[in-house]
Amino acid sequence: MTQEKTLILLKQIQEGITTPEEALKLLCKAPFQDLGFAKLDHHRELRQGVAEVIYGEGKTIEQLSTITSAMIDRGQKLILITRLIEEHAVILEKSHALTYKKIARIGIIGDFPKPNGLGKIVIATGGTCDMPIAEEAAITAEALGNEVVRLYDVGVAGLHRLLARLDDIMEARVIIAIAGMEGALASVIGGLANCPVIGVPTSVGYGASFNGLSALLTMLNSCASGVCVVNINNGFGAAYLANMINRN
Repeated sequence: MTQEKTLILLKQIQEGITTPEEALKLLCKAPFQDLGFAKLDHHRELRQGVAEVIYGEGKTIEQLSTITSAMIDRGQKLILITRLIEEHAVILEKSHALTYKKIARIGIIGDFPKPNGLGKIVIATGGTCDMPIAEEAAITAEALGNEVVRLYDVGVAGLHRLLARLDDIMEARVIIAIAGMEGALASVIGGLANCPVIGVPTSVGYGASFNGLSALLTMLNSCASGVCVVNINNGFGAAYLANMINRN
């Protein structure tokens, strides 16, 4: 149940349109829905302001379809499915009017809201190979109602590319810095920006990068103040955190 619907229900009780007993029945149904293989958290939007997002990796098409249908039946207007493989997306496109963002591997059902955050979220990548994680972050942030500025392929191997966009860096309310290899981009941006920087290490790189571990350790050991770090390849988590910062 959304915050809006809950407020309407409370006003209906106040005005005598709905009895407290009827309202209680509706609220008792709201916390979660047991589908057997999954328990949908319908109270999440009421608690946190953002409805539950489906993590697609590892789920069968039957599970994805059932979860999606249950969310639609409960009135969820915008549904995101992250880490969705193209094979499953093709099926869901037919049955649920899903739009698939191939680079980001995100499925979308419904319309994005107009941006209503306090400022801009800047998303910067070290290289082009980091774009799948960056697009996961960008689309998630836009779905949550934020204006996003994309700065792709501005890594430290050619620092002038980043400095050419210094105005965007300085005007951001929060920056997501996404990089593999040695992961130095987060520290560099952290030393330039006057806002929080969220580092996202990626698994891009040669053998000694250890599938993103090297970038993760670099970002965790950043000497720049105001840098925090999420898990390897976690573009969604970075965008969710950036959204919270952009609303406070």
